[in-house]
Amino acid sequence: MMLVALALVLWGLGWWLNLRIAEGPHAQSRAARLAVPLIFGAVVLAVWELLVRGLQVPLVILPAPSLIAARVAGSLPILWADFLQTFVKGALTGYVIGCTAAILTAVLVDRSDFLRRGVLPVGNFVAALPIVGTAPILVMWFGFDWQSKAAVVVAMVFFPVLVNTVAGLRETTAMQRDLMRTYAASYWQEFFKLRLPAAMPFIFNGLKIATTLALVGAIVAEFFGSPTLGMGFRISASVGQLSLDMVWAEIVVAALAGTVFYGLVALVEKAVTFWHPSQRG
Repeated sequence: MMLVALALVLWGLGWWLNLRIAEGPHAQSRAARLAVPLIFGAVVLAVWELLVRGLQVPLVILPAPSLIAARVAGSLPILWADFLQTFVKGALTGYVIGCTAAILTAVLVDRSDFLRRGVLPVGNFVAALPIVGTAPILVMWFGFDWQSKAAVVVAMVFFPVLVNTVAGLRETTAMQRDLMRTYAASYWQEFFKLRLPAAMPFIFNGLKIATTLALVGAIVAEFFGSPTLGMGFRISASVGQLSLDMVWAEIVVAALAGTVFYGLVALVEKAVTFWHPSQRG
């Protein structure tokens, strides 16, 4: 019980320290904004470790962070191969294809009232379909390798990006569009100089949402058929073997990959939409 008491004390100290930083005179500084989540994360890991060891939680219920870290360090070749199979081949390939197709389709939809009224309702319907229902079908269509996982990712990211892009392209006001026509601007001049820049925050909003959907889609698709590689395959096999430390190791890799992926898209957004109020501090 001493470890449990130590965990509670540590949690209280971490909470107090974070409050002091968050409410202090330098709360808006860059160092304070970085320190608060880092301290919180470190305290959560330490409390997790102490509680699991103090309460003697079985490995099959919840492994300690130290065991997960040891498993990650001891399984780097396996984790790297699974990362390449799931993220690079499945998620990233499907993300690029799906987002590119969605943006190009949005341009066509924007030029046609018929497509806008016909495609978007269908898109909302398809986006609402559960992945556990569509993934087995796509796996049967495209095979058990990464191509079927990329197809699932395409289906998941296409419509969120499409809807956001169409909404962004219609963000400009009628007065702004009339002014461009007054200057004798063609459709494509109006598109590239007015409508596309105004749509960029919406497009990047869809792209950031799609980063999470892409990784989740690729992992879930591997539950329904995969070669002996991939995060989803490894999680499913490890659960059957009650190897929960390996399951958590794959979860850690997936979380890190998803965070870095989202962060890279956010950095590109900041560089492209530096003029937008949301990026100007």
